[in-house]
Amino acid sequence: MFNYALKKQPFSLNLSAIVMTILGFWLSASFLLDFVIIPVLSMTGMMADSGFISTGYVLFEVFNRLEVVCAAGILTIFFGFKFEHLFGDRQALNALVIASILLNIALLYTYLITPQLAGFGLEMSGFNGTATMPLQMSVWHSLYWVLEAAKFVLGITLLRWCYRRACAIA
Repeated sequence: MFNYALKKQPFSLNLSAIVMTILGFWLSASFLLDFVIIPVLSMTGMMADSGFISTGYVLFEVFNRLEVVCAAGILTIFFGFKFEHLFGDRQALNALVIASILLNIALLYTYLITPQLAGFGLEMSGFNGTATMPLQMSVWHSLYWVLEAAKFVLGITLLRWCYRRACAIA
């Protein structure tokens, strides 16, 4: 019979540090995109350019896929935490739920919100070039910002839990 407790592992990963790195990268990149890059593009008038819709779609398409990879990695690590009993049962379950919600948010961005907003942008630029946003596009933008706020709150919650765990180990 093989006993896991007696086996010395020559190398172990600090999964809390990996989660904190992934979340730090993901949330800071989202912040940079939402509050620096897009506002700068808007202030310089690039959003009125005819090629902005396709450029914006490609930018968000690549970023959304990166978000899916980050969220999937975080969810995988939290399954490992649950399996290894590194958090309490209740907190491990809550962390899995939060990580699942983060993955679903990333999937919604990738396969629903970004294509819808790009479609509305193409409609606006193709027909009349007006600067006013249709009501449906405003609804999709509002949904994006609600999900973005939820992503930041939930991501920071997981970040805090992993930080506390990392400090408790040291």
